[in-house]
Amino acid sequence: MSAIEATQKNSFATACALIARLLDGSARADIVHRAAAAADMGEALRRLRDVFQSDRFDADGESIDLAPAIKKLESRTRADGFHVLHDWDGIADRVNEDTIPVDVLNYLIVKRGADPPDARALHILLDYYVLHLLALLSVRIWDDGEGDANLARVGRLLDALQGPGGSGQMFTANAETLILIATSHFELHERGYGALLDKVRTLDRVHQTNIALGHAASMGSHLRFGFEATYGRDTVSMRDDNVADYPWLCFALVTVMREYSRLHEQGVAGLERERVVEALVNGLSADARAFVGAPPPSLASSDAERSEFVERFRQRHDDVLAEIAAHRPVEGAYSPLAFFFNFSHNVLKGTVVDALLRGRPWSVTFNDLLTGLPREAELNAQRLDLATTLMGYARANPNRIRGRLMPVIVYDPDAGRRAFAVTMDKIERQE
Repeated sequence: MSAIEATQKNSFATACALIARLLDGSARADIVHRAAAAADMGEALRRLRDVFQSDRFDADGESIDLAPAIKKLESRTRADGFHVLHDWDGIADRVNEDTIPVDVLNYLIVKRGADPPDARALHILLDYYVLHLLALLSVRIWDDGEGDANLARVGRLLDALQGPGGSGQMFTANAETLILIATSHFELHERGYGALLDKVRTLDRVHQTNIALGHAASMGSHLRFGFEATYGRDTVSMRDDNVADYPWLCFALVTVMREYSRLHEQGVAGLERERVVEALVNGLSADARAFVGAPPPSLASSDAERSEFVERFRQRHDDVLAEIAAHRPVEGAYSPLAFFFNFSHNVLKGTVVDALLRGRPWSVTFNDLLTGLPREAELNAQRLDLATTLMGYARANPNRIRGRLMPVIVYDPDAGRRAFAVTMDKIERQE
């Protein structure tokens, strides 16, 4: 092992070990308690901001210094083409100087700075900070060549973050979704996406399937939003402007189709297979013709995967269509086909901001918004509540797109039904 490889491995392992200490025992509670001892919420948040910016914690009588490992991991990730911890400022046309958790913290100072200290909100914010560290780790799992084992390690840290010692705020259902959150930012240069996809293809079947389920649904929502808002219903423009997204969507669809074939051959029915079928229709809803009809140039690098998808889809055509019909959006039931947004991480950020403003966590994850399954009344109500809440914020704070002010998160059942109808028409005729 070279010195560089050893440093990369040590940085990943060191960060995991230190975050595990932060998540263990009463460390987070101690950090929140000290911040909440301030005179008001503004001062409490400024105390927490100092900690976030230093990446150093004093808890349980010991110091947890994440800064050296995080600095190395972030530097490597930026070199790969991703800004996991920092968002893009579309007005200034540059990457923000502050990290995303600090940006959110600064917003909360403006909105709640005069309030009494709110320990629950402080805890949610601390967990959101840790979530971003886990997102950074999720794209560094290959640094020592043991991607599957390292992704499982990040998954255990995510479980600890969202477990009994946490704030109660749920973020993602699994570590695989952290890769999506980490990379769903606007990147001025998109050189990293192809290389990252090649790495994802080295993971085992279970990890690839979990990644594909999340990406198929989220990219369906993302590209449906782009088709309507960004590209003015111009499919050619959407394809030309998303040359990094289409190979990922193709990977997601062929992986989901492989899983469908496996489950079908083994006679596995029920919720597991329903999730696969739902992800399939969500992914195809973005641009079904690109995958069942003539392929666009944006899929030139994915010819083998697209050909495999078409072959498997045609082999199971009648069965797939019959099972997809069960996912037609119906009145009163949450459907991910009705959910449109610009970037996945903005959906998660909006969820956290709402939790911070009201001082009460959401128990539904980002993944829950990408599916209507299981069809349980309470979960259905929570999904609808969160989706409409996020749309309310987006409408109150629209972005200017093609010269028009538009919300970047939308929940529209009528649009979901239209998307389903159009998708079914294309895949039935396979054109």
